[in-house]
Amino acid sequence: MNRTLLAAAAVVIGITAVAAQSDPIAQRKEIMKGVGAQTKTGAAMAKGEAPFDQAKATQIFTTYEDAAAKMPNLFPANSKSGGETTAAAKIWEDMDGFKKGFTEFGADAKAAKGNVKDLDSFKANFGNVTKNCGGCHETYRVKKS
Repeated sequence: MNRTLLAAAAVVIGITAVAAQSDPIAQRKEIMKGVGAQTKTGAAMAKGEAPFDQAKATQIFTTYEDAAAKMPNLFPANSKSGGETTAAAKIWEDMDGFKKGFTEFGADAKAAKGNVKDLDSFKANFGNVTKNCGGCHETYRVKKS
């Protein structure tokens, strides 16, 4: 009985994982949740609300770099709507510019990861990398009301 339940649970989990992988909107949301969580951690360190932690700083920039590599491929034409997306039509109208933004974000994150040695260098690099976020969101995201 227990084996049957475990097997059924494994199948359900597997189906859920496959469904999420085939849904670019869900994948985008999941990646951005991770970016948001890391940004919250980084902001707390930069503001002095949390102590500077080199390992966390590295993880923040690694998450950004990973997101920058994955996100440009998650905007196929069939994902313009549905799934409560906040992706603006401008993405598909200016895909080259959109992808360029992720390239810059990834390059800045990679450079930051190698440059951070202490709180001051973290603050400078964190600010430089996260400025990419606002530029992209301003142009390529539908504002929530």
